[in-house]
Amino acid sequence: MTQATQPPVRAVLLDIEGTTIPVSFVHDTLFPYARKALPALLRSRADDPQVKAQIAEIARLAPGVPPLRQLEAWMDADAKVAPLKALQGMVWAQGYADGVLKAVLYPDVVPALRCWAAAGVALAVYSSGSVAAQKLIYGHTSEGDLSSVFVGFYDLAMGSKREADSYRHIVHDAHWQAGDVLFLSDVVAELDAAASAGLRTCQIARPQDGTQPGATHPVAVTLDEVATRFGLPRPEAV
Repeated sequence: MTQATQPPVRAVLLDIEGTTIPVSFVHDTLFPYARKALPALLRSRADDPQVKAQIAEIARLAPGVPPLRQLEAWMDADAKVAPLKALQGMVWAQGYADGVLKAVLYPDVVPALRCWAAAGVALAVYSSGSVAAQKLIYGHTSEGDLSSVFVGFYDLAMGSKREADSYRHIVHDAHWQAGDVLFLSDVVAELDAAASAGLRTCQIARPQDGTQPGATHPVAVTLDEVATRFGLPRPEAV
C-alpha cells in the first residue's frame, strides 16, 4: 500500500528530545539544573513519600550505593531509569514554578501541533522522561502552555522505547488502532520498535541536532514536512 492510498493519520505519538525540542535544551539546560538541584532535594524532602519511594527503588537497583552517587552515575551515563527520571522531574517542577526554566521548542512545532489538534488529530507524547516532566515541558514553553493539545502522556511505565510491546500498550491504553497512529522520533531503534507494533513511522532528522537520517523509515526535517508527507493539515491551510 502506497502512502497515497493509506488511511488518514488519526493520531500522532511524539518523542520529545530531538523531535520537538532541541537536544541542547535537555543536555545544556535541564540536565545541569537537575544535577545541581538534586542534593538539596534529597536533603530537604527526605521524608516525602514520593522521594522515599524513589530512594527505595535506587536501593533495589543499586544495593549499597549511596543514592546521590548512583544518581550522578546514571546522569553521567544518560541512563533511562525510572527513579532518576522521577527525581529529575521533581527538581524541574520547582525550576519551572520559579520561572528559572522555560522550554524552547523548534519553531515549527507549536503551529503544527495546534493545527493538528484543531483538526481532530489525537496527539500524545512518549518519552523516557517522566510524565510529570513531560507536562512541565509543554506547560511552560516560550510560547505559552501547550499541554492542552495532548490527549495523553506516556513514559517508561509503558516499557522501553525500543520494545514493540511498549507501543502496543500505548495503543491499547489510548483505544487507538495501530495503523492509524504515526510515531515521530529521531531514533531509528525506537521507530523500528513502533513499526514492529504496526504503527506508521517517520524519523525527524533535525540538522541542528546532527541527527543522521536512517534508510528504513520516512525522514522529515520539520513537522511541516511530516504534514505534507502524511496528509496531515498544515497551519496555513486552517
